[in-house]
Amino acid sequence: MDKKNALRAGALAAGTTLMMLLMSSPASALTRDDGDDPGQGLSVIETLGLFVAAPIVLYLVIHGLVMIGDKTQKKKDPTSSNITTKADAKSDVKA
Repeated sequence: MDKKNALRAGALAAGTTLMMLLMSSPASALTRDDGDDPGQGLSVIETLGLFVAAPIVLYLVIHGLVMIGDKTQKKKDPTSSNITTKADAKSDVKA
């Protein structure tokens, strides 16, 4: 793809994105809908715990379970465990 086509594709993508953003209605957070009853907001500690600490803990738990499951499979490697080599092998062939 040459530079002219790349520039056209980039301009088209940027223009399409801009038009979609301009034509979409804004999320009017200041205007309440009928029946809207929001609760109290989260504190900073609650927000960090919910959106930062909880995913990290969940990732670590899943990672630990995968590592435990992976270590049990390493003992059953049939291809390299049955190979024996002799370091001092000598040949009986005479030249």
